[in-house]
Amino acid sequence: MSNDVIINVENLSFKYKNSVKPALFNINFSVKPGEFILVAGPSGCGKSTLCRALNGLIPHFYTGDMEGRVTIKGLDTRETPTHVLARHIGMVFQNPENQLFLSSVEKELAFGPENLGLPKDVIKDRVEEIIDLLDLESIRDKPPYELSGGQQQKVAIGAVLTMKPEILVLDEPTANLDPASAEEIMNIICKLNRDLGLTVLLVEHRLDIITPMCTKVFIMMGGRFIAAGKPREILASLNMKDVGVDIPKVIMAFKALRSKGIALRDVPLTPEEFAMLVKGRLYELRH
Repeated sequence: MSNDVIINVENLSFKYKNSVKPALFNINFSVKPGEFILVAGPSGCGKSTLCRALNGLIPHFYTGDMEGRVTIKGLDTRETPTHVLARHIGMVFQNPENQLFLSSVEKELAFGPENLGLPKDVIKDRVEEIIDLLDLESIRDKPPYELSGGQQQKVAIGAVLTMKPEILVLDEPTANLDPASAEEIMNIICKLNRDLGLTVLLVEHRLDIITPMCTKVFIMMGGRFIAAGKPREILASLNMKDVGVDIPKVIMAFKALRSKGIALRDVPLTPEEFAMLVKGRLYELRH
């Protein structure tokens, strides 16, 4: 495996105990440090199972038949305890309430580093750093159950970040949030990738917001990868509704123009890009 690969998955298949069909079938991919990967697909296609395989919950906590190999920074997940993997890969689940159980935000942020046995001054510094980074000062003393869904998700992300992982895996973190809170969480994730260089693997269905920030898109269906590549190529080439994924509106507009014989020079990922491409095409048609 190349030294510049931080996640490597080879021929991964997994079938849960007492299940008839595999949840994952022959998955292969690699991720370089600093990449931002979007995983999309319909419910039940294996996205959450893939996340569990990356952070070691499979095979250490979820029993079943696992084939293939997953390595995180060269560590084989079969052979490496989850508490060791947690130093390198952090996991944020769909429902933050499942991750938050202490009496204050500050204690939640300190919990991970405390379990790593870090010195008190290091823990304090990490907690303060994340409170500042995620703007949690006003809620640091509040119990998580009093917070809004968006605030809880920020705290869940913060509790992972105080462990200082190089990789952040998020399994539909905006699923239970309103649009405004969802956009705030997405902006935070993008900032972590852009400014801190965190490698991000995000399972998400709100493609309109997130695709402009991604380096790769993986589309799953029936436990398999049916497409993988750069966002512009994948979103323009697939009929996303056929695979249970809502296509971004700008891609819909791009395809509608193409069906009418009006081809743009590139595939837009934002409304601003779409407007510029349309203006450029109109200029060409007029001249």
